Amino acid sequence: MNSIKTVFLMTLMAVILMAVGAVFGGRQGIVVMFMVAMAMNFFSYWFSDSIVLRMYHAGEVGPDHRLYRIVAELVQRADMPMPKVYIIPTDVPNAFATGRSPSHAAVAATEGIIAMLNDDEIRGVLGHELSHILHRDILISTIVATFAGAISMLANIAQWSAIFGGGRNSDDDNGGIIGLLVTIIVAPLAAMLIQLSISRTREYMADDEGGRMTDEPLALARALEKIDAYARHRVLPGATEATAHMCIINPFSGVRRGMASLFSTHPSTADRIARLEKLDRELHG
Repeated sequence: MNSIKTVFLMTLMAVILMAVGAVFGGRQGIVVMFMVAMAMNFFSYWFSDSIVLRMYHAGEVGPDHRLYRIVAELVQRADMPMPKVYIIPTDVPNAFATGRSPSHAAVAATEGIIAMLNDDEIRGVLGHELSHILHRDILISTIVATFAGAISMLANIAQWSAIFGGGRNSDDDNGGIIGLLVTIIVAPLAAMLIQLSISRTREYMADDEGGRMTDEPLALARALEKIDAYARHRVLPGATEATAHMCIINPFSGVRRGMASLFSTHPSTADRIARLEKLDRELHG
């Protein structure tokens, strides 16, 4: 069901892109903005692992490290390639996965998460992150970002064209003032909400896969509860809005409350825990 929802939302994003492009620049507008966005996000996709790991000052660890051994155990169970394993030097607990494919992937966890969680809970967190790698969520997020970026570019161009009188005249306008307002205001907002919805859907999928991979959904639930409680008081050093969706708990959850939580990249932790408890009952009765 989550996979079907992702496909539907990605299709909807493509439809919005085509509609906005047609209103503002016809077929040429769609193609040009899509190609520009593709070029930007291709670079981000290809080099995302090294860029993000450098941002967080992550250091690679080998087989002697506790984290590496748990990852090795899980990848053998999941029959997938061994990713590189990194430690982030901060006491704020969090973790993420990155890389362009299962054979070119990395898993990173903070010193804080290693100190806070027991082995079962760390196993649950790593199962969640390995699920992102298995399902190629980095590729999916890049494709979605490409659509959203192209829509935003078209909206910005339409806005400045309207301000300086360079827009299309009323004779060949494909929507008049209504079409212009939709292009400038509604389309970018819709694209952002779809992007956030896809991110949340992939988090649910990773929770489910992580719980099944370790056969201990409640261990992952306990880990999420502990990490979330910490994140409400301290932001992960080096975290940015562009990388927040990668973390197992949004590092800005402490500063996003009330209406702001509607624009979070992650579902509510309480909802994720409830789903994991339901999965545990399904697996163990």
